[in-house]
Amino acid sequence: MTRRSSGRLQAKAQHGSTHTDKIAKVKKQCNRKKTQNKRLNAETQTPQAQEVGCSGDIAQEVVCRGDVDMEAPVKVMQDSFDQSTSFQCSRPSPFPQLSWGRSEDVWIKMVSKEVKYTHSKSCMDRHPRLQPKMRAVLLDWLMEVCEAYVLHRQTFYLAQDFFDRFILTQDDVEKERLQLIGITALFIASKIEEIYPPKIMELAYVTDGACLEEEILQMELVMLKALNWNLCPETVVSWMKLYVQMASVYDFTNLLVPQFSQETYIRITQLLDLCILDINSLDFEYGVLAASACCHYISFDIVQKVSGLTREAVEDCVEWMAPFAATIINHESVKLKDFAKVSSDDRHNIQTHANHLIMLQEVEDRRMDDLFPLDVYPLTPPSSTEKSSTP
Repeated sequence: MTRRSSGRLQAKAQHGSTHTDKIAKVKKQCNRKKTQNKRLNAETQTPQAQEVGCSGDIAQEVVCRGDVDMEAPVKVMQDSFDQSTSFQCSRPSPFPQLSWGRSEDVWIKMVSKEVKYTHSKSCMDRHPRLQPKMRAVLLDWLMEVCEAYVLHRQTFYLAQDFFDRFILTQDDVEKERLQLIGITALFIASKIEEIYPPKIMELAYVTDGACLEEEILQMELVMLKALNWNLCPETVVSWMKLYVQMASVYDFTNLLVPQFSQETYIRITQLLDLCILDINSLDFEYGVLAASACCHYISFDIVQKVSGLTREAVEDCVEWMAPFAATIINHESVKLKDFAKVSSDDRHNIQTHANHLIMLQEVEDRRMDDLFPLDVYPLTPPSSTEKSSTP
């Protein structure tokens, strides 16, 4: 009985070659074609294109257009290096030696974002129909939405940064569009930060019909283009978390695990939540704002060590923040909230909402009464007796 051979064996008998032989032949042809292309590119490249490593096709396109500076990439890389060097000298890194990366590189990248992601309270000057209080009401509402959908603090502060930087790029925004801009900023931030972000229909629902799903999607495209897709700032809360972690760290081999007191963390975040509603908070860099908040609960020597900031760099912000800190002291102490499906170790990372607008009005009243002269507030936290007394 004759055994039938498979199709592959029959093909080998008929043509004298296997599928492997055919693959080898194709690879040989591809290699020959690559060699020819390299030779052709080397002949067509201009000296400028060869210097920056462009291919022949790209080089020809650049030369034909005549509107691109071929030395720009080299200059940008050099400027970035010079900036990184200056950052490294001005603010020493608080990180120890890291097993997963160079501590100096991590620190330089964080500090350099303070220059890349700029914000300013002058954003309101471009919009005559907007008032600073409108911004405060919007951010307070976004905090409430974050708490309702159990979103993280980083999500809210990303949304706040997107909103402020977007407003800075626009002119004469109508007050009726503020809610649309705010909820869209939160929509973008939640997709970046959250594992399970809320659906767009849910975010449209919380606006009570003021913003449709299609409008949020359209505004998303407008915001991303205006922000030039720069969506990874070091927020106020990310700086604060770093400072508190380094001030409390005891296991330097596991820095990515929280090692600070949740109660202290919550107290500082409540101060930052109140301060960020004030448009004047945009006068300060996020790192300075976070360090100043820590100064009201941690000694300045420790804050200086973990932030690399001098007394002169934070004293103006600490003094500006003093009425906010005193207002919070007069209100009920902050307690950790329980959230369904959130572990106890992660409760402090969930954004919470309080009577911030009422407290913000109290801050304004204190300023009007001139209860807080600038020379009264040293860069050290008040004692326990001072905290319990009413100023």
